[in-house]
Amino acid sequence: MTASTATPARGSTAKLAMTSAVAAGVEWYDFFVYGTAAALVFPHIFFSPDLSPLVAQLAAFSTFAVGFIARPLGGVVFGHFGDLHGRKATLVAALMIMGVSTLLVGLLPTYASVGMWAPLMLIVLRFAQGFAVGGQWGAAALIAIENAPEGKRGLFGSFVQIGVPAGVILANIAFILSDGLMDRAAFEAWGWRIPFLLSVVVVGLALFVHTRIQESREFVAAAAKRAEAAPSQAPRRSPILQVIATSWRRILLAGGAFIASNACFYVIITWVISYGTTELRLSRELMLGGVMFGSLCMIPALILVAAASDRFGRYGLFRLGCLTTGLWAFAFFPLLETGSPAGVGAAIAVALCCVAMMYGPQAALFAELFSTEVRYSGASLGYQVGVLLGGGFAPMIATALFAASKNSTTVAGYMAATCLISIVCVSWLHAHRKAGELSPAAP
Repeated sequence: MTASTATPARGSTAKLAMTSAVAAGVEWYDFFVYGTAAALVFPHIFFSPDLSPLVAQLAAFSTFAVGFIARPLGGVVFGHFGDLHGRKATLVAALMIMGVSTLLVGLLPTYASVGMWAPLMLIVLRFAQGFAVGGQWGAAALIAIENAPEGKRGLFGSFVQIGVPAGVILANIAFILSDGLMDRAAFEAWGWRIPFLLSVVVVGLALFVHTRIQESREFVAAAAKRAEAAPSQAPRRSPILQVIATSWRRILLAGGAFIASNACFYVIITWVISYGTTELRLSRELMLGGVMFGSLCMIPALILVAAASDRFGRYGLFRLGCLTTGLWAFAFFPLLETGSPAGVGAAIAVALCCVAMMYGPQAALFAELFSTEVRYSGASLGYQVGVLLGGGFAPMIATALFAASKNSTTVAGYMAATCLISIVCVSWLHAHRKAGELSPAAP
């Protein structure tokens, strides 16, 4: 066994997994801090005061959606280079782009200062955020999964998945502290900028990853194998073109499987903040605190479900998550509408734990759909297709549905419909796997 293919020591493997978790957490912090700001302050400071509150909120959420539109492009570009040159370099690039673009959001002039240039610059920077996070997930997930001990891909993949609720918690803490340490006028004048300026930490993390973290051992082994066979092989085809040509159905099914967890998640953590504060007249602190509590509960749920998927299989747990999330949607809003801290906390916590049953095993499930040579491209494309169809427009759809019906049941029905779509897609993937069309390594 050569040095390049030897299994890393336990400490080295744990370090890689934890670094992937931290990288995902701080990058998602940058991405989510925008969503919180879009729900709370952007309608007032980046858009014309002549707009009605509903139109301003929809406009703010539309800039939020721009990040999701950019994510598939990030998945394509970073996936291509990650499959050709390695996961580590693309993770460093994604972190740098995210850190700089989020920092610049915190320095933007407002509508009162520059008029229409304010939302235009906001859209450009949001696009850059989406482009970066579109590449980040694949790199961080594969560094963890491709260095995982035998039979623990689900568990190690969950370290990247917990970056999502960790990012939500960090973003909400930043806003609660900023909002709590000053009056509302000061917060809307300059306090909202503080959470964005804190993203300078992401740039430092990128430098740490660049200097301290090893490449994925499965990628190194595959590259060595290609190098040995190079004299008898033609130049390597573009990984992104190769995976689209050979596995486009699998990519679309993976995207469909991800629609539910993504759409429901963004309704729960983004639209609900706006709904709670504007329609239910609940305090910002209560809504942000409820999201933070739910996200804290989601972290151990992600780890437990992902570890269970290594033993019992990923597809059954994923389907169970779709079913429970769709059913809970109809209990979610009545609990939320009680307005009590216990009701709000329970509604959000149970909802996010149901979503965790899908999101926990997802990283390993997606990675096992594709071979090492095209895994970054294939898994990233599937993930980002689901993001575009599911999460990107979820807050806008929820806002429009509620505005039309004045009834939260329509939003619950939307959440349940996305769960039905994902059950069908993941069941189809499972059927292909049982027919021997997917990797035999996939549980």
